[in-house]
Amino acid sequence: MSKITIGGKEVEVKGRFLHKGEHAPEFFGVGADLKDTPLSSFGDKRKVLNIFPSLDTDTCAITVRTFSKKAAKLPNTVVINVSCDLPFAQKRFCVAEGIDINNVSLSLIRGREFLINYGVEIGQGGLAGLAARAVYVLDEKNQIIYSELVPALSTEPNYDAALSVLH
Repeated sequence: MSKITIGGKEVEVKGRFLHKGEHAPEFFGVGADLKDTPLSSFGDKRKVLNIFPSLDTDTCAITVRTFSKKAAKLPNTVVINVSCDLPFAQKRFCVAEGIDINNVSLSLIRGREFLINYGVEIGQGGLAGLAARAVYVLDEKNQIIYSELVPALSTEPNYDAALSVLH
């Protein structure tokens, strides 16, 4: 079990965080159309899984904007934002921010096993049950080529390290 800090306080993160070289397990999230969207639906694209608790926090919103801008020019790559936000909130945010087509948001209102299977479920405190901040980068065959569990929830991930594996 991993640990992160929230407001300087250490909390447990449930599940086993996955690492480079492992195969990403199949999962599904709920898209803006309220349909279940599996990982496999992204086919042979390279995938950046940007995982966070909620778009209603500044740091989470920054990660979506930053990955959208930095990954926009990468060929055959999609950014998949994964959070426990409702699909309506995710869509509203993306429309307001002008987030492009290579950036998809998936809600965990169903398919919550993702949190445990990817080792990102905050296990205690006021945010228990939400996702910790993490990034997985997958190749075309869903092999993990980069993974980062951000140690402090208020901190942004290492964008350059995550995206450098796609150059």
